[in-house]
Amino acid sequence: MEKIIIAVGSRRGPKLKAVSAALASFSAALAPGSSFEVEGVEVESGVSHTPSSREELMRGARQRAEALVRRAREIGASWNYFVGLEGGLDVVSEEGSPQEIMRNVGLQKNTHRRVFLESWAYVTDAERSHFGRSGGIELPETLAHEVLENGVELSVAIDRFAGAAGIRDAQGAWGVLSGDLICREEAFRVAVIAAFAPFYNAKMYRGAATSVSGRGR
Repeated sequence: MEKIIIAVGSRRGPKLKAVSAALASFSAALAPGSSFEVEGVEVESGVSHTPSSREELMRGARQRAEALVRRAREIGASWNYFVGLEGGLDVVSEEGSPQEIMRNVGLQKNTHRRVFLESWAYVTDAERSHFGRSGGIELPETLAHEVLENGVELSVAIDRFAGAAGIRDAQGAWGVLSGDLICREEAFRVAVIAAFAPFYNAKMYRGAATSVSGRGR
């Protein structure tokens, strides 16, 4: 039986559990009859401790995976897939005057933004690579301000906000904000499934590419 090793650019429990849970969903389609092993390797993301834009989140996930590819080449590791995971914030500007925003959604005066917590994944086999992400959950403005304006790391801010400790390695900010209906692990699980889709559902992606190119002729 062939063993396929999935290298993940972190040793944090929620991230590793998320990849393992995602694999349980699609491993049979990805490589029928193979066994899988998830290996955590600590690498740098190259971005800030709490990314504050979609672009930075995507870059952090990609750079983690690329660091794993380089590490594998340096040490001669036979890893088959390289997974970078990054969580952070996506800041979306909302159109309209301050008066319209307050009247319609009850935001504080002069607030023109919505801040969402998102989880991103980047997967590569050193040849092909794809992104995936979870949905987003909106942060209260007070929590967003603490992170974005005061520069407090989200893991620290959410502990203060919830009056607890170690939330990052438990349910995460996702769990606190959703009332434990969605945990950090689940958000990353969805992102990993989405990022791996072009690998385990390759026939659909090849078919779509062929269909589009055919119409272009």
